Amino acid sequence: MDPFATYNGEFDHTSAISREWLITNGIGGYASSTVIGENSRKYHGLLIASANPPVDRRVLLSSLDEEIIVGHEVYHLATHSYPDTIYPSGFEYLDRFSASPLPTFEYSIRNIRLIKTIFMIYGQNTTIVKYKLFNPDNEDIVFRILPLVTNRDFHHLGKAGDIRFSEIHYPTGVQLGTDDGLLQLRSNMQYRRKPYWNYNIEYDVERERGEAYQEDLYNPGYFEKQIHEPACELFVVASDRILKKKDINSEFVNSGYERELLRQKDLQDHCNLKGDFTQKLVNAADSFIVKRSSTSSGSIIAGYHWFADWGRDAMISLPGLTLVTGRFNDAKDILTTFSENCSGGLIPNRFSDDGIYPPDYNTVDASLWFINSLGKYYSYTKDAGFVREMWKTVVSIIQNYTEGTLYGIRMDEDGLIEHDAQLTWMDVKIGDMEITPRAGKACEINALWYNALCTAIRLGKILGEDTEKYQKIAQLAKSNFTETFWNQKDMCLYDCVSVNEDMSVSKDAAVRPNQIFAVSLPYTMLDHEKKMMIVEKVKEDLLTPFGLRSLSPKDSRYNGRYQGSIDCRDHAYHNGTVWAWLLGPFVTAYAKVNNKSPLSLEYCRHLLVHFEAHLDEAGIGTISEIFDGDSPHRPGGCISQAWSVAEILRTYVEDLNGQN
Repeated sequence: MDPFATYNGEFDHTSAISREWLITNGIGGYASSTVIGENSRKYHGLLIASANPPVDRRVLLSSLDEEIIVGHEVYHLATHSYPDTIYPSGFEYLDRFSASPLPTFEYSIRNIRLIKTIFMIYGQNTTIVKYKLFNPDNEDIVFRILPLVTNRDFHHLGKAGDIRFSEIHYPTGVQLGTDDGLLQLRSNMQYRRKPYWNYNIEYDVERERGEAYQEDLYNPGYFEKQIHEPACELFVVASDRILKKKDINSEFVNSGYERELLRQKDLQDHCNLKGDFTQKLVNAADSFIVKRSSTSSGSIIAGYHWFADWGRDAMISLPGLTLVTGRFNDAKDILTTFSENCSGGLIPNRFSDDGIYPPDYNTVDASLWFINSLGKYYSYTKDAGFVREMWKTVVSIIQNYTEGTLYGIRMDEDGLIEHDAQLTWMDVKIGDMEITPRAGKACEINALWYNALCTAIRLGKILGEDTEKYQKIAQLAKSNFTETFWNQKDMCLYDCVSVNEDMSVSKDAAVRPNQIFAVSLPYTMLDHEKKMMIVEKVKEDLLTPFGLRSLSPKDSRYNGRYQGSIDCRDHAYHNGTVWAWLLGPFVTAYAKVNNKSPLSLEYCRHLLVHFEAHLDEAGIGTISEIFDGDSPHRPGGCISQAWSVAEILRTYVEDLNGQN
């Protein structure tokens, strides 16, 4: 049995709407919903188009509501939530759902069977829904499809008065235009105009998140087909481009379907990773790799549904998403994108959601992760020519960090890096309030700094560059790191060290996962005994089945539940919430300090086993962004996070199977 097709028979509504599928198109667009086809988030829909790839994403087609009419009986296959009611409840006719290789729903009504499959055209904002209807008794059937449409930014819900559509009708479709673009629907069925607004559709997950959760959706009409034969194949094509009738036929649909299946097979064949678990993660990895129109090169979506491409996330994710999977050209593309946008030694923290405004550069670690990823790229490819192309960016990063750049990022006289507030990955603010203030010298930033210097020394020697200055800085940083950060009382690292206004020094003894990078990175500064102590401390206080907690439960600020309003969630985000991606560096560190002994590798393999079941728990076939710090560690945040997938895949392949 397909491990993703776990639902066969009756579906429980409450549990079903917490399990979500996702398909993507390689330019930031996607289709996503739940295993019963009910949208439970404002981010769900059958066509979320990226108007300025990979950002400016708009919900165009929310759903296709199918009806099967036999005699005077109308069987509604859709499922929607309205105030105090669920109507219709089409999931009652759903026999089976499978997410692999493409989302497929199987319905039964009387002796009639309907199979519905959803896929996207790679590189286009085009979704195709194909149907196979089996009618063995040759009953007289009317099959009807009602599209529910909108045209809104995917972060914001719409009401009937907010949107005005211009409409062009065809015998087999409709074109709906607004000031923000168009949606065209085409089919091999007859289209009939019958405009109607569906008011107050509710999204349960948004209500739980304390967000707006009601919207109105427009139904411009319906597609209809009278069926008498024992079997037929039908389709609806949805796109943000104008489709010509002569081009939209069964051959177009079936060839698109076959191309997508072949593309997925090629991904597996290209990387040649064995095992069901890794192959699923390879498919998940593909969803994050996108083309950016502003640079005509690659990037990485940080997470679905709502994140755009972030520099830190992209650089942390790059080895797992592209190097482990053999997608070296994609790796080059992504590194090029961020290199070309490097300013003052900083690669972008994030590109704007609308693609109009310039990037934000408020990050102290993204540039250091860039150098790490470039070093990893060379380790996999031995491509010195591309490293030469990137060398100016490496030099710019180190020079600007040494001399000082934006946001107070500068090297102190002790060779260590200091910075202003909220520039690390623990960057949440509520208004002007910093939830995890870490200004000063952060332990992982300086671990990354030393690693970047050593990586630059290595790459520079390969290129014949003079790296003597880098060697001196690295030696200086190493000579001061232990004295600055070692917490003798707790036998681990201080998380952050800062200087107060009265020039006294404050050392934050909070036990956080950031110290694990002082062990896991390729180049480190601590002796073996201290590395062992750090790994043991992290294991004791922070390790869970799904990653590392962001703060020890022994800390008074610990919050073990990520739930409630956005303020409540933000307080928990880096104060106890578990982050799946951090299990990658923990496994690397644990294996390293134990010299990759068979016993240590078996222990690490056991740690990753929990994710096999998780692949069928929230986002099907992928790994969530975060989990509760408290048991049972419920998944939360994005249903599919780039660095979660990347780091679990990377550590599984590199550390457990030695393929690097």
